[in-house]
Amino acid sequence: MRRMRVLVLMHEDLVPPEPLNGHDPSRAEWKTEYDVVTTLRKLGHEVKPLGVKSDLGVIRAAVEEWKPHIAFNLLEEFDGVAVYDQNVVSYLELLRMPYTGCNPRGLMLARDKVLSKKLFSFHRIPFPEFMVVPQGRAVKRPRRLAFPLIVKSVSEEASLGISQASIVEDDEKLKERVAFIHQSVGTGALVERYIEGRELYVGILGNGHLQVLPVWELKMDKLPDDARRIATERVKWSRKYQDKYGITSKEAKNLPEGKAGEIQHLAKRVYRALGLSGYARIDLRMDERGQLYVLEANPNPQIAHNEDFADSAEKADYPYKDLLQELLNVGLRWRPAKAA
Repeated sequence: MRRMRVLVLMHEDLVPPEPLNGHDPSRAEWKTEYDVVTTLRKLGHEVKPLGVKSDLGVIRAAVEEWKPHIAFNLLEEFDGVAVYDQNVVSYLELLRMPYTGCNPRGLMLARDKVLSKKLFSFHRIPFPEFMVVPQGRAVKRPRRLAFPLIVKSVSEEASLGISQASIVEDDEKLKERVAFIHQSVGTGALVERYIEGRELYVGILGNGHLQVLPVWELKMDKLPDDARRIATERVKWSRKYQDKYGITSKEAKNLPEGKAGEIQHLAKRVYRALGLSGYARIDLRMDERGQLYVLEANPNPQIAHNEDFADSAEKADYPYKDLLQELLNVGLRWRPAKAA
């Protein structure tokens, strides 16, 4: 393994302090950034964290002055806009700078949940029936779309705007929740048929040749009896809430015979249908009959140590440092000119 100069791109508010000055990285907002930077250094690489907010010039300056071998991309937005992350990656390609994670076209297709579902339909990939309510439009639910329904943002990630109130049972509640997404989240609303069942995740690494990680499951068995088993903002991000209700993720057990392979194969189909590269996590639901439904694809998912993706990689014999090194290797192999 050769020693490389790695430029780690992150939001400027998430640059880990050096030294830590008493901060606990395991509880910090910049845990992922800290885990990546410190682990890359343990691997022997020369690492430069770079905070980015709304100026691409800082990236160009760092590339010209420091001449990194690769950029490790941890950006999830640019200038406060989630879908602009694809433009940063496009800029890296214009600079001829190799990078980790997904290509810009894959980011665009996966972030647009409506367009991705249309591609799923073309490729006969199963997903819940849905409708879209753009901002400023009234809700007109077609009869085929039966309750219960779940209301989400069409483009935001990380369960933003999702709570127990996101699941609606009648037209009045549907109108209220769509209005909440329009006004509070600031995007159009995606209205899907709610699938009662198990929440499953599948991690994938690679460009052409793909490595599929073990099927993972978000365990929410200890939630109150009247609570729906969905990945709300609190379920995903509140450590206090997770501890209170024993919310955890682990390898999916007790799947029907052959189902794990079926899930992994379906995840690979999604990855290829959306033209993803680098690494991604595919989110699915499985109902009580064993029917699978793809919810969405998440390129460049959370890769902090001891989180879903890293845990499933470790189960596949990729300890955390080996996972990060493999992400570098995959990034160096990506060729934008051949993306089409």
